[in-house]
Amino acid sequence: MAIMRYADIVLPLAQPLYTFAVEEGRTLCEGMAVAVPFGRSKIYTGIVWRLHDRKPERGTVKNVGRTLYPEPLLDERQRALWEWIADYYLCTLGEIMRAALPSLMKPSGCGEEEFAADEFRPARERFAALAGEALEAEGRAALLERLQRRAPRQREALEELAALAPDGEKVPRGVLRADSAALAALARKGLVALGEREAAAPAARCGESFPLPPLSPAQQRALEEIDTGFGTRRALLLHGATGSGKTEIYMHLIARTLARGGQALLLVPEIALTAQLVDRLRAVFADRVVVYHSRLTDRRRTETYLRLRRSAGGELIVGARSAIFLPMNRPELIVVDEEHDASYKQNEPAPRYNARDCAVMAARLVGCRTLLGSATPSLESYLNALGGKYGRVVLDERYGGSLPPQILVSDTLRAVKRGERRTHFNKLLLDRMAETLAGGGQAMLFQNRRGFAPYVECRECGWTARCPRCNVSLTLHKGDGRMVCHYCGHTEAIPEKCPRCRVTEPAPMGFGTEKIEQEIARHFPEARIERLDRDSATSEGAFRRIVETFARGDADILVGTQMITKGFDFGGVELVGVLNADNLLNDPDFRSAERAFQLLTQVAGRAGRRRTPGTVVIQTAEPEHPVLRQVVAGDYEAMARCQLAERKTFFYPPYARLVRLTLHHRDPVLVRRAANTLAALLRERFGRRVLGPAAPPVDRIRGEYLAVVLLKIEAGASFGRARTLLRELLARMHDDPANREYKSVTIRCNVDPQ
Repeated sequence: MAIMRYADIVLPLAQPLYTFAVEEGRTLCEGMAVAVPFGRSKIYTGIVWRLHDRKPERGTVKNVGRTLYPEPLLDERQRALWEWIADYYLCTLGEIMRAALPSLMKPSGCGEEEFAADEFRPARERFAALAGEALEAEGRAALLERLQRRAPRQREALEELAALAPDGEKVPRGVLRADSAALAALARKGLVALGEREAAAPAARCGESFPLPPLSPAQQRALEEIDTGFGTRRALLLHGATGSGKTEIYMHLIARTLARGGQALLLVPEIALTAQLVDRLRAVFADRVVVYHSRLTDRRRTETYLRLRRSAGGELIVGARSAIFLPMNRPELIVVDEEHDASYKQNEPAPRYNARDCAVMAARLVGCRTLLGSATPSLESYLNALGGKYGRVVLDERYGGSLPPQILVSDTLRAVKRGERRTHFNKLLLDRMAETLAGGGQAMLFQNRRGFAPYVECRECGWTARCPRCNVSLTLHKGDGRMVCHYCGHTEAIPEKCPRCRVTEPAPMGFGTEKIEQEIARHFPEARIERLDRDSATSEGAFRRIVETFARGDADILVGTQMITKGFDFGGVELVGVLNADNLLNDPDFRSAERAFQLLTQVAGRAGRRRTPGTVVIQTAEPEHPVLRQVVAGDYEAMARCQLAERKTFFYPPYARLVRLTLHHRDPVLVRRAANTLAALLRERFGRRVLGPAAPPVDRIRGEYLAVVLLKIEAGASFGRARTLLRELLARMHDDPANREYKSVTIRCNVDPQ
């Protein structure tokens, strides 16, 4: 009697694995994508996770449907990474499947017909091949002689095809210069076979040389130290000053990898913000560069995934955080550029993973190396390097002999008292801008708020415009004539009179990038100004236009948010102005000092990247703030020592692990009761490690009220054991009949929140 086989299958749902029966004689393997029936009429794409012979104890077991791809979509290493992410970040494999696979690779539908309509059809290519008597060398020679007199174009087509594939191999039509009509005529004579096939996977390429940029002596030493460090450790931290040339070192490491036929993955914080980097990489590695990010079409992302799944190696993959899920058959190197950037952390929806930490784990699982690069490393990575978990290589010389910028701190309160404040600009900044523009240089102005004004207020009664669905003020966007909620997208027209007192028109308060653009144009009417933020860069084309205009020198001033701080190398920038450092320094978060140092150092690093020394002017009401003194001195070590001592005292990362549990519901009373119940349940096992519940700074989003419970686990304790206990307690919270009223309350777990 044949033993019945079963398959545990992952579905793209926030659910556990489901078991299906495998029909006798059916060939399946782990990692394959299959269509499976679910519920009464739904069909989902599922991934075969494991095969076994254990029949489920309860319920009817349905059969696995048809196989969607001939080869597995996931190999053993990818499945191991998914399992680690699900375990560490307290999510399901189905939630990872939703994030990891392009949408076209996981169709679903009510019935087979609807499912098939959504199914991905792989790209196909036309081909031509010799056929009939043209396959024999002697017969082909006679044919070519006859065609020379009667049909010279057919002769040229046959000759070209014979030169490329004399034994009848299929040649992609795009490779041939031959005329389509000539090939069709040859096909009618039976001398050429024409057809279509699925695009072939690229073959591995080894031994190719690349036009690499030369390295300075400091860069060469750093590269040698990296080679030595990789001999003993799988992860290294490259701590290189802004403008020190970390990218050139990446290129040399990547070139070696590709020359061996291996694959390299370069993770960047946001792909749209690193267009210059991608262009530089393509100038060196040409078609070896594969770009992957969420702004690509679903079809392009799916084709990229399948191409890499079938590849024999030799690609450089450049992508944002989701690229960590791409298949790599010959992985050798993962580089995480600007590893400190908070964009590597996914916050919504689950899985709430950090791509930097996943890269380190992925390298461990697949046996390759990880290089973390930053001018201002995260304190977690810095402490890992000090403790020997990571190797550390320091590169503190700027590339090409350029000098670090001069950083000036301008006191806004003092400027007001002296009458030296012009709207939102101190006299020092305006004077330096005038000198820079007069000398033909470029300037960048950084303001970490987009829009025209953060809020509008009635000066008569104090009314402010607020979002009806979120507990935040509406941001004024003067260009659109609307007030916008940056949390849910709700918009309103600007009221002509205050809705409360009906006396005056509400006035804009504070300033964003739109207002800065308008006011700087009044101070410098001859200057050409561009603005780079989420509102102006509405598409990749718009983003590229702004960046390329400024890079060519066709704009004098670039105003922007954090977007202007990442990955840019503008040779003409001589001045950088930070218009309000106080909103960075006073953010109510234990990471605010670290992030303020990182952001100010990064934006300052945009100035003076060539021979001309740069200047940075930071406007603040707290000129003696310790972080500003550290930024002026360029002293990362002092900032790190100070912040690490403070974190150790108050038991914050990297000396503890945090898990933030956020409860959501439309009833504020119910969500508070549920939060109190959950906190009491957690305190039974975790004691003083539980903080809260408390309302977050924004305690209502999209009509749902929020409450937060924070769990701190000290670095010396087993975080794996803590996660196991937390899962058990969350299950009790959900399954206990005494907590039936809380079933409609959503609890979201965020491990290592940023």
